[in-house]
Amino acid sequence: MSGVEVITFGCRLNTYESEVMRAEAEKAGLNNAVLVNTCAVTAEAVRQARQAIRRARRENPHARIIVTGCAAQTEKETFAEMAEVDAVLGNEEKLTSASYRSLPDFGVSAEEKLRVNDIMSVRATAPQMVKHIDGHVRAFIQVQNGCDHRCTFCIIPYGRGNSRSVPMGAVVDQARRLVEGGYREIVLTGVDATSYGADLPGTPTLGLLAKTLLKQVPEILRLRLSSIDSIEADVHLLDLIAEEPRFMPHLHLSLQHGDDLMLKRMKRRHSSADARAFCAEVLRLRPEISFSADMIAGFPTETEAMFQNAVRLAEDCGLAHLHVFPYSPRPGTPAARMPQLDRVLVKERAARLRAKGAELHTVHLERMVGSRQMVLVEMNGLAHTENFTLVDAAGLEPRSLVAAEITGHNGKHLTIKRKQMAAA
Repeated sequence: MSGVEVITFGCRLNTYESEVMRAEAEKAGLNNAVLVNTCAVTAEAVRQARQAIRRARRENPHARIIVTGCAAQTEKETFAEMAEVDAVLGNEEKLTSASYRSLPDFGVSAEEKLRVNDIMSVRATAPQMVKHIDGHVRAFIQVQNGCDHRCTFCIIPYGRGNSRSVPMGAVVDQARRLVEGGYREIVLTGVDATSYGADLPGTPTLGLLAKTLLKQVPEILRLRLSSIDSIEADVHLLDLIAEEPRFMPHLHLSLQHGDDLMLKRMKRRHSSADARAFCAEVLRLRPEISFSADMIAGFPTETEAMFQNAVRLAEDCGLAHLHVFPYSPRPGTPAARMPQLDRVLVKERAARLRAKGAELHTVHLERMVGSRQMVLVEMNGLAHTENFTLVDAAGLEPRSLVAAEITGHNGKHLTIKRKQMAAA
């Protein structure tokens, strides 16, 4: 092979950072290299990364393989000991060309492979400018990194460090550059995006950032947030939901559970009543909005009654999309030291919660039949409505915004009438 190939796992922030990595590696003159940007959110994510590294070595026997990302930050020795790996970079190091210029030669020891600093020592997030997001119709912008909270199940703060925000002006500049490059939809992303601004002068909020972005870059046609912690939602964000048509009517919520004792043991900052109240208020402000959410099944000490409370919350909040994680212990987290449930039971509850999610998704699809939607066509024959529902758009031009009449669904995607559609 020639050039730089990037394999990306995990969140939208990783997708954004992979573009920065590619640009910095190429600036450093790196060639014949595979960069693996890992995720640490679950043990399965780490396993998949190791599997991809082995496959990359088989397919590119003479390439330099460099591993980075959250799993490389939290489990650096695991990857340094792999014979297939030539170097391991930390989450901070992966974003600078100097790291790629100073890589060790082939055949060094596991210790010499490591270029991983103490992520907790990082106090600022430098703005990173990219021209495009490879393979994506929607453009992601990093507005924040790290997390100051310590949920008992989560290893990510140890991979990302403490919360730090990108200055508002830099976010505006990046958005303007991406819009000039033809992107019609911008997604603001971060590890804990709703904590945005707490470390900046004047302590601006995520909602204020979004308001400013839409005002200063009027060419943005659609603006989204990647994920929010509803307990941190600010008044500016609620204003946008109620009043701004360019702010898309979909929120992905970090709920995790629906039982109050489970939420306390997870060290979450909201109660089930908080979640219900937030969803009810947002629906009042924007009736067409849809919600998706992360939920964990089989958390330590979870009883059947507690699990049913999670199912009930999904129903009460009308969640259109459920992203279900079967709990898996992450070494170094408090939850890993709690009494664990049998793995068979964990997987069984996760399957039941996914089934409830599929049922709620069907209800959501049926509600949309007969409506007229503006859809943004992706590269894979699918499209997204404004409320982030997938549409079968085979044959439509990628990157186009199309007004479509929703005629039905197939259980997963909406279907559309292909006549009388107009591109925006």
